[in-house]
Amino acid sequence: MTTICGLPRLAVEESMRQVMPTEADIETLAHAFARAAWTTLVEPGDRVAGRLISMCGAERALQFLIDRFRADEIVQECLAPEEIECESELFIEDLAEGIMRWQPRLSSGDVLNAVIHAAGLGAFLLTPEQDTWPRGLRDLELHAPVALWARGQRAALSGFDHSLAVVGARASTGYGEHVTMETVSAIAERGVSIVSGAAYGIDGMAHRSALAVGGTTMAFLAGGVDRFYPSGHDALLGRIMETGVVLAEAPCGYAPTKWRFLLRNRLIAASTQATVVMEAGWRSGSLNTANHAASLGRPLGVVPGPVTSAASAGCHRLLREYDAMCVTTASEMLELLPGQPAALSESERQESAE
Repeated sequence: MTTICGLPRLAVEESMRQVMPTEADIETLAHAFARAAWTTLVEPGDRVAGRLISMCGAERALQFLIDRFRADEIVQECLAPEEIECESELFIEDLAEGIMRWQPRLSSGDVLNAVIHAAGLGAFLLTPEQDTWPRGLRDLELHAPVALWARGQRAALSGFDHSLAVVGARASTGYGEHVTMETVSAIAERGVSIVSGAAYGIDGMAHRSALAVGGTTMAFLAGGVDRFYPSGHDALLGRIMETGVVLAEAPCGYAPTKWRFLLRNRLIAASTQATVVMEAGWRSGSLNTANHAASLGRPLGVVPGPVTSAASAGCHRLLREYDAMCVTTASEMLELLPGQPAALSESERQESAE
């Protein structure tokens, strides 16, 4: 193996060793480099790319692009004759369109630069083959991320195995922030990791409440892990990295967009065991996260609010239209988690309800 994706093996190996576990061998590094390349080629949740990679692997799929294979040629190379007969013509058409999207972005040099940039920030690459990969993301199937870029503490990634997504309105009220602070701090003290999106309002309060009690919290970003957003949360995201993790599907340098925010929400819902919506308006983006949680079969908890408050209209909508559970205390939120920790004491119940 003198080259990897058209680049000198030594250059790829040296750069990838800075963003991968130290014990990774050259084959693992080559595979991870191919997945890193795919993060620069596709938008989050690309079903066609997910299907292609599941068919022939990230390295081989990338090589097909480099060698400019046609969609029908790729299918013939990857599938047995009897499988080809069952393959939908629609997929071949979708794959042809995908190739037209991906090939203009294809640049081995850009991928190498993305890896070097990430290494310079102390970021690292997560792939589905690693033990630290959030297992819940596999439930996204073809819409699962090809890889994730992360900054922070690798050890904190184990927290995804016992985690709760907490989301809500950016334009939060004092009521929503108070309930979030009281319940999340009690939950984080019980060893449950808190996952959110680092936005203003409820997200930020959830992260801060977990940090305040020495808990673990993780944040998914819509852009690269070098593009902290919102900028007003630079310090907060820095604190999260000290004990937790900041993650993104997009490589360093990629800006957050409205579309990427919506797709980021599926990661918050899938990576955790349950989701709680603290406060949400009628059209809040938090409803998108709730929808992903419901479609994945994750328990969904909703905090009710005053019937006169527009900031809680989305919560009441979830209670009416989804199979959501009304939750008002930290103890009730913990009950959403499989194998939840020991129940809160009576004093803790009273504190979280105040």
